[in-house]
Amino acid sequence: QVQLVESGGGSVQAGGSLRVSCAASGYTYNCMGWFRQAPGNEREGVAAIYRGGGKSYYAYADSVKGRFTISRDNAKNTLYLQMNSLKPEDTATYYCAARPGCSMLTAFQTLAVRMYTYWGQGTQVTVSS
Repeated sequence: QVQLVESGGGSVQAGGSLRVSCAASGYTYNCMGWFRQAPGNEREGVAAIYRGGGKSYYAYADSVKGRFTISRDNAKNTLYLQMNSLKPEDTATYYCAARPGCSMLTAFQTLAVRMYTYWGQGTQVTVSS
């Protein structure tokens, strides 16, 4: 049984930081990502991390580059998203997602919702101005 459980969301003022976590169980996935969905908007890719050829690769949406950092602790099978310099427009429910591998995908595709098979239940992040 695959389970992805997010935690760490909350409320913060603009300019602040938060770290959200995603604990995975049932399998260790090579390719994992963070997505977000604000009310009235479609779910969008935020960041992805995947391994290939013994190296880790990263992809970020333009809107979060330089502010957000995705990482994973393989020993704990946990995915993280460190969010700095938060803006009100970052307010959304944040979801982690996983798929077995990303070796056949472009970096752009690793941020596509339709590419992922397994999803967590989401954690709310609210940034006030």
